Amino acid sequence: MKGKWMVGVVIGSLAVYPAIGYAAEHGGKEHAGQATSASQEHGGKEHGGTAATQEHAGQIPQVPPTAEQLRQSIRDYIARIEEEAGAFTIEDEVAGGTRTLTLERVHERVGKTGDFYYSCTDMRDASTNELLDLDFDVEEAGSELNVVDVRIHKVNGQARYTYDDKDNRIPLL
Repeated sequence: MKGKWMVGVVIGSLAVYPAIGYAAEHGGKEHAGQATSASQEHGGKEHGGTAATQEHAGQIPQVPPTAEQLRQSIRDYIARIEEEAGAFTIEDEVAGGTRTLTLERVHERVGKTGDFYYSCTDMRDASTNELLDLDFDVEEAGSELNVVDVRIHKVNGQARYTYDDKDNRIPLL
């Protein structure tokens, strides 16, 4: 009987906290805090926080969005901007000017820091052919996922910033 109860607890935990199993992607220190994956992206120094929600007395815990839902919200955001504006663009304060980008892929790795979920994309500059790594912050607003911030993290593999142990962005250029 005790063994069946433990199996039920483990299966129930996985159903309530699916974000714990987000996939890892590549190594190197980029963000502070706890990675949401057991294998941990960026050598265990990815965005802080955990994807598990806390249960409060009398409240049903909210199930976090799945990794695929977060990645799809980013793809949908990019497609909506392209449809509305004719192209996905971003201001590049370092290089100066506006970059027109095309999506190559949304990274498998997703996580949560503070109130925001995040993932990165690889996007190609239409003019220079440079490969940019963009960081997307996604906010959960009720049943909707909304992109609330987009930043150029890397250009051709060269990082523009990193994070300290308190998740503060530190410029590298």
